[in-house]
Amino acid sequence: MGAHASPTTRTTRARRKTAARQAPGGPDARRVMDAIRSIVQRLRVSSRACERQLGLSSAQLFVLQQLDQAAAASIAELAQRTLTHQSSVSVVVTRLSERGLVARRASAEDARRTEISLTPAGRALLRRAPRTAQADLIAAVDRLPADERRGLAQSLTTLARALGAGDEAPPLFFEGDEARPGAGAEDCDDREES
Repeated sequence: MGAHASPTTRTTRARRKTAARQAPGGPDARRVMDAIRSIVQRLRVSSRACERQLGLSSAQLFVLQQLDQAAAASIAELAQRTLTHQSSVSVVVTRLSERGLVARRASAEDARRTEISLTPAGRALLRRAPRTAQADLIAAVDRLPADERRGLAQSLTTLARALGAGDEAPPLFFEGDEARPGAGAEDCDDREES
C-alpha cells in the first residue's frame, strides 16, 4: 500500500523534506536555541524550587547570598556584585527589607548612601538555602577564557538588540515578572505544549 503513495502524499513528503533542509539558521541556530533553552530552563527550575522551599524568588536569594559574603556599603556596590543595575537591585532589597531579611541604614561616612546587611532572620534562612542557578551561571561565565567571554558578551548583546531589547536595565532573573501588567502577554512561547 505504501509503494503507491498518492500525489498528495508525495507532495506533502517533498514539502517536509524541503522545509527540513531550509530550517532557519541551520545547525548553528539549533545549537544556539538549545543552549538558550537549557539555560532558561535551569534558571526557571531553580527559581521555582527556591520559591517553594523558601518563599523567595531566586533573585532575592541571590542578593541575600551576596550579602552573606559581605555587607554592602551602598546599593551601587550591591548592583556591581550582582552584575545588575541599581534600580533592579534596589527593588529586591526593598522586598527583602520588608520581610525583615536585610537591614538598611544610612552610612556613618556618607548619609546619602544606604548600607545593606543581613539580619539574623536573613542568616537563618540562608542556612537552609540552596545555591542559586544565577551564581552557577556567573561562575561558569567567569571560567570562560577572556576572549570567549568577550565574544559571548558581544554576540548576546547583538542578539538582544535584534530581538528589540532596549537600553532599559533588565531586572534580575524572574524578579518582578508577576508585577508587570501584561507580563508575557506578547510572548506565547512559554505555554506548555499539549
